[in-house]
Amino acid sequence: MAGSPHAEATEPSQGPSSLLVATVGLATGTLVANIYYAQPLISSIAPEIGVSADVAGTIVSTTQIGYGIGLFFLVSLADRVENKTLALSTLAITILGLVGMALSTSAVVFFVCAFLIGLCSTSAQVLVPFIAHLVPLQRRGRVVGNVMGALLTGIMLARPVSLFISASFGWRAVFWLSAVLMTIIGVALAAIMPRHTPHGQLTYPQILKSMAGLIRETPVLRWRSAYQMLVFCAFNLFWTAIPFALSERFQLSQQAIGLFALAGAGGALAAPLAGRLADRGLGLVLSGAAMLCLSLFFFATGFAVAGGALVLLAIFAIVIDAAVQGNQIVSQRIIFAIAPEKRGRLNAIYMTSAFIGGAIGSTLGTLTYHLGGWNATAVVGGLLGLTGFLLFLVEQRGKQNAAAP
Repeated sequence: MAGSPHAEATEPSQGPSSLLVATVGLATGTLVANIYYAQPLISSIAPEIGVSADVAGTIVSTTQIGYGIGLFFLVSLADRVENKTLALSTLAITILGLVGMALSTSAVVFFVCAFLIGLCSTSAQVLVPFIAHLVPLQRRGRVVGNVMGALLTGIMLARPVSLFISASFGWRAVFWLSAVLMTIIGVALAAIMPRHTPHGQLTYPQILKSMAGLIRETPVLRWRSAYQMLVFCAFNLFWTAIPFALSERFQLSQQAIGLFALAGAGGALAAPLAGRLADRGLGLVLSGAAMLCLSLFFFATGFAVAGGALVLLAIFAIVIDAAVQGNQIVSQRIIFAIAPEKRGRLNAIYMTSAFIGGAIGSTLGTLTYHLGGWNATAVVGGLLGLTGFLLFLVEQRGKQNAAAP
């Protein structure tokens, strides 16, 4: 039974309970949020742990490096290790890292904890293919869409929430509260998450070695990874650079910028709709439309910023987020259907590609804004979406040619 803590997870006809889906969604959102809490708090954290302003950015990059490593080396373990044990073990280490970060008074302790948090927060990407395994194909897009909507909401809410909490209780309270929340979620998962032992016989070194072959032998994985790398690059480009524009062009305070980010989180509401459309066979149309909309609306943000149209800019931000989320849902539904016994590795490759794109986007956001203002950022973001759309057309043309007699 999907709701039994001792049952062995198989490909069921009924699918998981609503409670399990909601709990996994909450878990993925809060796990991924841990990567972003420190980002707006650097100026407060750095002096307390003895880090100079010149290298304060490493506070965030250390967590992101840990996350990147975990995506490849931990998420792939889902094809080898019993999933419930893997998820709860990494979640427990995340909690220890959060407590250590909240207590830390030295840079060494803080950075070790930051790395562990990033590394083990990748258990979110263990939970996504796990829940997909429990859902029949005809409902998979909808359920994965709900979970990924929660994940994106976690990303979007992390920065404003950390700002609001730290303003009242200090930056350490952010990590204490996250540790408490993660503990509650861990207890809930321990109670209701069914066990799932992968059937694959590969050893861990063989699993890692096989990933190169998966990339080589699975064209759809390459295409989907490329698309998400581009759109997630654009996503991080936008949310890295937009605070500069909101502060300089619109004179918004940090709290007001946080509220803008909250409005942008509305794009996560597109995830369940994207999943339902994908389940109805409209995934390819949705994916192409998502990348085209990302491009057009990113270009349009240049006019909104130049014209001082804050409400319009917020609407464009919601559309951009919805486009990124829509493409993500379609892509994961497609790759999760390739081979159930390889889902951990497929998701590891896919999400590592997305993370690389996101890391590049974070760098480009700062670079483009400081070199050419928001207009330069808008042009680069629009070109990223356009590149994805053109690649999509190339892929579809190749399929048509291959199918032609």
